[in-house]
Amino acid sequence: MSTLAYRRDIDGLRAIAVIAVVLFHFGVPGFTGGFVGVDIFFVISGYLITSIIWNQRQAARFSFVDFWARRARRILPALFVMILAVLVVGWFLLAPKDYEELGRSVRYQVMFVSNILFMRQDGYFDVASDLKPLLHTWSLAVEEQFYIVFPLLLTLLSSRLKHWRLALFAVLLVSFGLSVWAVEHHPEKAFFLLPMRAWELLAGAMLAVAPRSKWRLTTTGAQLISLAGFGLILLAVFCYDKSTPFPGAAALLPTLGVVVLIWSNGHRQTLIGGLLASRVLVGLGLISYSWYLWHWPVFVFSSYASVDEPGAFDIAGLILLSLALGYLSWRFVETPFRERRLLAGRRQILLAAGCGVLVLGLAGQALRWTDGLPSRLSDQALQYAKGKEWRPELMRCLADDKTPDDKLFCHYGAPASTATKALVWGDSHATALIPVFDDGAQEHGVSVILASSPGCIPVEGLEHDARCARFNRRIEQAMNAQSVGDVVLVARWSLYLYGDVKGDLGYALRDPHGHYDRAIAEQRLAEGLQATVRQLRSRGHRVWLVKEVPLQTFSPPYRLTRLAILHRPTDDVGLAVAEHFKRQAFISQLFAKIAADHPGVAVVDPAPALCDDAGLCRVELDGHSLYTDDNHLSEVGARFIAPVLEPFFKRLQTLASLRNGNVNAAK
Repeated sequence: MSTLAYRRDIDGLRAIAVIAVVLFHFGVPGFTGGFVGVDIFFVISGYLITSIIWNQRQAARFSFVDFWARRARRILPALFVMILAVLVVGWFLLAPKDYEELGRSVRYQVMFVSNILFMRQDGYFDVASDLKPLLHTWSLAVEEQFYIVFPLLLTLLSSRLKHWRLALFAVLLVSFGLSVWAVEHHPEKAFFLLPMRAWELLAGAMLAVAPRSKWRLTTTGAQLISLAGFGLILLAVFCYDKSTPFPGAAALLPTLGVVVLIWSNGHRQTLIGGLLASRVLVGLGLISYSWYLWHWPVFVFSSYASVDEPGAFDIAGLILLSLALGYLSWRFVETPFRERRLLAGRRQILLAAGCGVLVLGLAGQALRWTDGLPSRLSDQALQYAKGKEWRPELMRCLADDKTPDDKLFCHYGAPASTATKALVWGDSHATALIPVFDDGAQEHGVSVILASSPGCIPVEGLEHDARCARFNRRIEQAMNAQSVGDVVLVARWSLYLYGDVKGDLGYALRDPHGHYDRAIAEQRLAEGLQATVRQLRSRGHRVWLVKEVPLQTFSPPYRLTRLAILHRPTDDVGLAVAEHFKRQAFISQLFAKIAADHPGVAVVDPAPALCDDAGLCRVELDGHSLYTDDNHLSEVGARFIAPVLEPFFKRLQTLASLRNGNVNAAK
């Protein structure tokens, strides 16, 4: 096969990779595993880069400086132009906190370590992934780190060891083992970090340095192997989804698929090779890097700015827009630099790269120093944007495994030593209600303690991980020592039944085999919550079950900020109350049954305070957002629902008065 035809196959594979990633990110049905397109890129990159290094070493022409200069010429111009454009668009669109975070992303990316930043941000309360315009640069950071380390490793092994290929393969196996281990124990590290991703790049590298042989596959054999490789790729693209543990062993499908596809087409021209070498796929492959760079910012900014959910035509238009931007980037940025029409010399390109890193890095840091330049926005837009921020005092009440026992509870109201306390126990939705519990406890002269941990349902035996199980056990053990009277259970109950509003089932209850079934999840919650209530009542605790607030389908602070920027009304923004009742139907029935079966159990429903007679569950009040995101109430929102918790505080106040009266009588 000719070298040109072989490269056309690679370009076609690039096209498959970028198509899979773009359609996955834009939510096109069917492409649930399109994220494996990044893994396809990794294998291709490892193969091509190693081929270049090895061929030049064989010809005694390899230079580290030349290699890194070529990488800079290939990657940095288009990347820097995209980053600059994102900063400009962010000036007009992003809330201060998000613009500040964008600045941090820029600073990390120009230092080639944005993957580490995003790995650290993969937390419960970090900005949603579809609001991080540079999130996709994590994969570029992984490749850039590989380009720095791998030439040194290959040179060292091949010059010092006789069986250096076996040593390189051993490095691959170690990386693969780390990936498999980390998927179970540290999934965020498995996804973002080079040591757990290097084996995919090394798979391509091993193919590039494999000893040449005169033996060739038969035509039939090449056709079958090529078809099998393509099938492995398609299987991952169409059958994987967000719940697939990844990368780890699951990444073997796309990785091996690419390896055998390149290998078989290196022996014979195949039908799959001919498909990949078609003009359309080759054309898309040529612009795949720039398309990849631009598709994610288009998606993020459209999500950020949109007031309504995008329809099929909107999504198609956005995909075409990202494709057009990718083409323009390839035509006017990538190509002139790659063909050395601009900054042709090695010293010139490296000096320009250094200046670009310095300028963009300082620009990113400046956004950190200036808190995202809040002066860009109107006072009203800023007021809405503030709704997404949690005070440090609230965040400190979110417990984890590192929280010591004496810091497990946050105390509010009367001194804990002088009054019988009420316990608020739950997940982060309990934390969101701290303002109303704090105000109520002080106003009524009672004592309230609160224990919460993100993503942890306050029902023993239903926890989704060991962290939550330990948290609940610690609460159970500490309750008696705390002289707790009433117990308030607060959670985002539907999260554990049905996942979030976008269909993520990461916290949903499952059967013993780890499979999700709605009926089984409902049964498990009913049995577990009833058992918990029975246990609490047997210990003499009065129980308050707090239903969740209406879950919005968007982030209210973002939506309201955007409307304020556009000078559009906000009084019709919210969730239809019918949608809320529909999602809460089982939970409402369950709570009502538990309250009916167990005297001393009361149900508290925040929805009536938030939903008006017009059938809308509102998100705004007097220029303030009632939510911090699509499901947690803001401090204004928490205080707004205070009346629904008034019976709870009245009861505590009455008990406190009786207790004080008995103490005085004893005196």
